[in-house]
Amino acid sequence: MAKKLKEIAESSDSQLATKIKDSANQIWLAGLGAFAKAQAEGGKVFDALVQEGEAMQNRARKTAEDTLSDVKSKATGTWDKLEQVFEDRVARALHSLSVPTRKDVDTLAKRVAELTKVAEKLSEALEEQSKHAKVEKAAAAKKV
Repeated sequence: MAKKLKEIAESSDSQLATKIKDSANQIWLAGLGAFAKAQAEGGKVFDALVQEGEAMQNRARKTAEDTLSDVKSKATGTWDKLEQVFEDRVARALHSLSVPTRKDVDTLAKRVAELTKVAEKLSEALEEQSKHAKVEKAAAAKKV
C-alpha cells in the first residue's frame, strides 16, 4: 500500500509539475502575444490617445471661452450700471449748483438763432425805411 501511495504521489507530482509547467508556458506566451500586439498597435493607440486629447482640449477651450464671455457680459453690465449712477449723481450736483444742462444750452442756442433771424429782418426793414426816408428828404429838398 505504501508503494501504491508513493506511485500515486509521484504520478500526482509529475502531473502537477506538468500542469504548472504548461500554465507557466501559456502565461509566457500570453505575455509575448500582448507585447507583440502592443508593438503592432502601439501607433494606433497613440494616435487614438492624441485624438482624445485634442477633443478634450477643444472642449476645455470652449468651456473657458464661454465662461470668459459670461464674465465679460456681467462685467460690462455692472460697468454700465456704475456709469449710469455716476452720471445721475453728477447731474444732480450740477443741478443743485444751477449749472445749465445740455438740453438747456441747446434750447437757448435755438432761441438765440431765432432771435438773430428776427433781428436781421428788423435791421433790413429799418435800413429800407432809412433809405426811403433819405430819398424822400432828397426829393423834398429838390422840390424846395
